[in-house]
Amino acid sequence: MVTIDAPTGSKWRTRDILVTAVIGVAFGVVFWVWGLAWYGPFAPLETMFVARDLLYAVWLVPAVLAPLIVRRPGAAVFAEMVAAGVSALLGSAWGVDTLLSGFVQGAAAELVFAMFLYRSWSLPVLALAAIASAAAAWLHDWVLYFADVSVDIQLARGIAMAISAVVFVALGSRWLAAALRRTGVLDAFPA
Repeated sequence: MVTIDAPTGSKWRTRDILVTAVIGVAFGVVFWVWGLAWYGPFAPLETMFVARDLLYAVWLVPAVLAPLIVRRPGAAVFAEMVAAGVSALLGSAWGVDTLLSGFVQGAAAELVFAMFLYRSWSLPVLALAAIASAAAAWLHDWVLYFADVSVDIQLARGIAMAISAVVFVALGSRWLAAALRRTGVLDAFPA
């Protein structure tokens, strides 16, 4: 397992706040557009919960990408809340619930990073954080939106969301961080 220590202490620097906020704002716009697609081009998949949920994890990316880059406690929740807030302000189909959803998704990922003391950024840890975020989203959505859906379909949805989380969130965050690193914009960060 590859381990890289977090920067000295857990005190946030101005650049940590700005980068996390920028990730949140950028993904807030992505969330809003993804929400339009969810009820637009992806709408035919609505009766095929499992197929559509293979695309779910786009909403979870900030919960792993921001902590991977800034490596500070609270980055997952902060980035998800900013993204959820921007999405809600732009007119998310889920209204104020977008904020609750963002919180539970960010908090679940945050718990995983805390378990590893914000010091391990290996792919298995990123995948675990992504799956935890997906599990929180799955439970949230089950209770609020899919309470009348059968348990076997719910379990299939959960598996699809976990697969989506590993591909889009863990691998996607790794890829995005590496791409940003190559541009030089992350030279002040350990990612």
